[in-house]
Amino acid sequence: MSTDPDTILLEAEDAMDKGVEYLKQELRGVRSGRASTALIEFLKVDYYGASTELKALAAISVPEPTQLLIKPFDQGAVGDIRKAIEAANLGLSPVVEDKSIRINVPALTSDRRQQLVARCKKVGEETKVVLRNARRDANKHADALGKDSSAHIGEDQIADLKDQIQEMLKKHEAEVDQRVADKSKEVLEV
Repeated sequence: MSTDPDTILLEAEDAMDKGVEYLKQELRGVRSGRASTALIEFLKVDYYGASTELKALAAISVPEPTQLLIKPFDQGAVGDIRKAIEAANLGLSPVVEDKSIRINVPALTSDRRQQLVARCKKVGEETKVVLRNARRDANKHADALGKDSSAHIGEDQIADLKDQIQEMLKKHEAEVDQRVADKSKEVLEV
């Protein structure tokens, strides 16, 4: 239970920041028309029984605008990496070449672009729900603080605290909207 207004605000902001961070991670994995290492670097690879991010197992580069090149640090991981890419359902076909994997990133169809924009918006809405839940929890703590006679906090201070929480929510929601709009624009670029 939060004991003072500053703690309530800090906890709410922390929860909202984590929501926005999750959004950033999710949007990184949504592909646009051009090749990007972010498309695959966070894929989980079953590497000797441990789920490991691809970027920890290989050097990933973009030799051409529509191509990704993966050079595993351990040559024995090539098969596991290929399986992980195929299992990720990104619409990518990895081609094993000697000790590396090459991926040609096909151009997106307009239907696929619209699906990806819809996915971006869905993740944005899910993030806003997380932000609003953080606001709800902070408001509950504020109400409890107002009812606690030992806290010596007046109704005006509680109202100010709730206003600050609402402003924080607006700021984070604006950031979510901007990130979704930017990613949607990137996906729609031909």
